Parts: sequence; structure tokens; C-alpha cells
Amino acid sequence: MSVLAVLDPAVAVAHAAVASLAHVLPTALAIVLFTVAVRLALHPLARAAARGEKSRARLAPKVAELNKRFKNRPEKQREALAELYRKEQVSPFAGCLPVLVQIPFFSVMYRLFTTPNDLLDHTLFGVPLGLHVGGAQGAGQLVVFGLLYAGLAAVGFVNFRRARRAAAAQPTPQPGAGLLPYLSFGSVLFAALVPVAAGLYLLTTSVWSATERAWLYRDGAQAPAAALVV
Repeated sequence: MSVLAVLDPAVAVAHAAVASLAHVLPTALAIVLFTVAVRLALHPLARAAARGEKSRARLAPKVAELNKRFKNRPEKQREALAELYRKEQVSPFAGCLPVLVQIPFFSVMYRLFTTPNDLLDHTLFGVPLGLHVGGAQGAGQLVVFGLLYAGLAAVGFVNFRRARRAAAAQPTPQPGAGLLPYLSFGSVLFAALVPVAAGLYLLTTSVWSATERAWLYRDGAQAPAAALVV
């Protein structure tokens, strides 16, 4: 039994919601609309995460200064950082919890679109939603997969550029910062392992995330590089 089986009650609810939409809309469009609806419901969490990330970014120069000043005195360093966060009324983990809260939703959607069910029997431009790229037959089916991957690659490139800018804006180089932006293209590789329905969900939620971040950081603030590749 998969460890994700614990999510099956929530998966059943998500399945019922998508199936209800699929009664009046093409199933592929129902998946897109359901994903958008849930991401819209989660938007307040994304706003909270952005506020936390901006607070940490604002304090980053001071944190770097304290780390440098007390690099040989770990206990004093911890005390100084704790005092800074207390004085500024900012948690060092600000923004992390809202991101973590969203993980169960993404797990439910992954489970829904990778476990055999009646939704996957429907098609997108003639391609079964449960089909993997390895089973594609003919140029038409390959074109659909190609368009999905191209869309994910385009979003990945946007996130890659933002992540590079965010990494360059850090006051001190972070370990692995040079490689982290390339994780933006991980969704393309992941999509190659899942059926069309999961790829469609992944493209929808990736476009939403990229657009949401552009809106939340429209004031010119840089999102942390790690957040841009999620």
C-alpha cells in the first residue's frame, strides 16, 4: 500500500468535485478550473508566505552582519539573532508555515491524477488523460505531450530567471545557490513520469504560482530563490 493512501478520503472529495464539473465541461477543463479554484482558496496562505519572506529579506543584511561579527562565538550569535528577530517582531521561520500547509493539497492532486480512476478515461485532444508519454502513439499524441512540456519549460524559464536574480541579490552567497535556480525545470522532468492529467494539473498550478509571485512581488522585492523553484 502506498504511503499516500492515507490521503484517499481527501482524494475522494477532490474526485467528486472534478467529476461534478466534468458533467458540464470537458474533463481536462474541469481539472484546470478545479486547480485554479483551490489555488485561489489557498491564496491567503501565499500572501502570508510572501509577507514572511519579505520580512526575512529586509532583515537579511543585519543577519549577515551579526553572523559575521559573531562567527566564532556561536552562543552569542544565537542570542544576537534572537534579539534582532524579537525587536523587529519577525519570526526566523516567517512564511514557511503557509507553504507547508499547501503541501497536502498538492499531494492529494498528485494522488488523484496518478491513481487509476474514471476521470483518466477521458481525453485531451484525443489523448487519454491517463496516458504516459511512453505509451504515446502517433504524431498527434506526441504533439499534445510536447505542448505540455513546452508550457512547463516556459514557466520554468521564467522562474529560473527570477531565481537567478534572487540569488544574486542575497547579501552573502548561499550554499548551492548556483544550482538552485535550475530546479525550476524540475517540473518538466516530473511531468515526463506522470500521465497527461497530472501534467495538465502541473502546468496549471505552475502558471498560477508564477503569476501569483509576480503579483505578490510587484513592488520590486525579490522572492527567495528557494521559493521560486517550488
